[in-house]
Amino acid sequence: MAIEYYNTLTRKKEKFVPIKKDKVSFYACGPTVYAPAHIGNFRTFVFEDLLHRHLTYQGFNVELIMNITDVDDKTIKASIEQKVSLKDYTQKYSSIFLNDLEKLNIKKATNYPYATEHIQPMIDLVEVLLEKKFAYIGEDKSVYFSIRKFADYGKFANIDISSLKPGARVNNDSYTKDNVSDFVLWKAYDEADGNVFWQTSFGKGRPGWHLECSAMSMQYLGKTIDIHAGGVDLIFPHHQNEIAQSECSTNQKFCNYWLHSEHLKVDGAKMSKSLGNFYTLDDIINKGYNVNSLRLFLLSAHYRQSLNFTFVGLDSMEKTLNGLVETYRTLKLMITNQFNSQTKLNEVSDDSSFEKLCLSNLNGFINSLDDDLNTPQAFSYLFLLEKEINKGISSNSLSINNLRTAKDTLEKMDSILQVIIPTFNEREKTIDKLSSFANSMIEKRKLAKQEGNYQLADSIRKELLEKGIILEDVGGNTIWKLTSNN
Repeated sequence: MAIEYYNTLTRKKEKFVPIKKDKVSFYACGPTVYAPAHIGNFRTFVFEDLLHRHLTYQGFNVELIMNITDVDDKTIKASIEQKVSLKDYTQKYSSIFLNDLEKLNIKKATNYPYATEHIQPMIDLVEVLLEKKFAYIGEDKSVYFSIRKFADYGKFANIDISSLKPGARVNNDSYTKDNVSDFVLWKAYDEADGNVFWQTSFGKGRPGWHLECSAMSMQYLGKTIDIHAGGVDLIFPHHQNEIAQSECSTNQKFCNYWLHSEHLKVDGAKMSKSLGNFYTLDDIINKGYNVNSLRLFLLSAHYRQSLNFTFVGLDSMEKTLNGLVETYRTLKLMITNQFNSQTKLNEVSDDSSFEKLCLSNLNGFINSLDDDLNTPQAFSYLFLLEKEINKGISSNSLSINNLRTAKDTLEKMDSILQVIIPTFNEREKTIDKLSSFANSMIEKRKLAKQEGNYQLADSIRKELLEKGIILEDVGGNTIWKLTSNN
């Protein structure tokens, strides 16, 4: 099945064909590091990771560049207010961001370029635009891009600029569709910027936010790239401005495929500190949730559909994740014969229909992702497979080969989802510490039941439960697992 993605540029799904065979150039807008990223930001970053991992699974060599914006209106203002250098201020939050990416199992980008370390390419880009008359120096000594000089300005963001007043300009890095104006490329020095400035042939100052991504994208990936991704809030003005300044400077198409994820709402409303519904990753962790439950939640809806975050929904997703992890753990235990088992699994015949079912669900899972990253449909194949695996385990009808196929299939699916295996590995660290104790108690319970001392057997189960260990009798075997709080 061909890979198809919805292209914001053309507003339709298109077959994905990279510029170079088997290689994908991918630029993702990273954070502005003036504060910790919130879970709405991470919906976008998890979506981009899904895209990255899907392409990798399908055999592409992906070169991903994700910028770190460490100079803009917000970072300068905050660093001055806190009386620290811009570098020290932004380094704190960039470190938090990179750590959060790791917590969420987000695959590392090829490079994370910092804006302040790429000023010269930005200056070069401004000089080209000035020379070609697409840019001009305003009365305030800042350099602006003349949007009327770019015939397709507004097309990408579906904006009509016919009513634009001549000479209208906007100097802020962030603004809305209500401010369709010539945008700033280079901001002239202002005393409010403190000691943040660079000297250039067109004046002392600093780059505008939109300029940064074009310069870094072209430096690392070339004049035309395969994929550019971000949240829908970046379509205008940021991505529209990137297209304008990039294509006017090179006279080439900037990007072939644009993918954008929809907003994350919280309790049906826009996330806001004033509403008390603003959450960072640490907020979620400190409430006792497994961070992989949040990742699974963020993947549960199609990336182009708005997603409403609630803690009830996160609770449900945590239970779902626990079920998947326990299914995977049971498979591993049975394959390595770590049950206190009287059944010889290697005497069970292979079930060819089960092998076909695993392959069918894996193909359905991948084909769903090939179809514009349709995660809800992909999840349906994952959960059907989980159900059939558990049915086979309960009836003890699966051979060693069947169990291995089931495990391998789950691992292939999770190489993209990245929720089951990471959670399993985390819990195994805890399980290792409890293993000897739990197994000895299971043996005591087994002996008590053989002797008819069911009161003692029940008290052992209760004691283990108080320590966060659940016993399950499956197909004549007893296994143990941790409660969801562990």
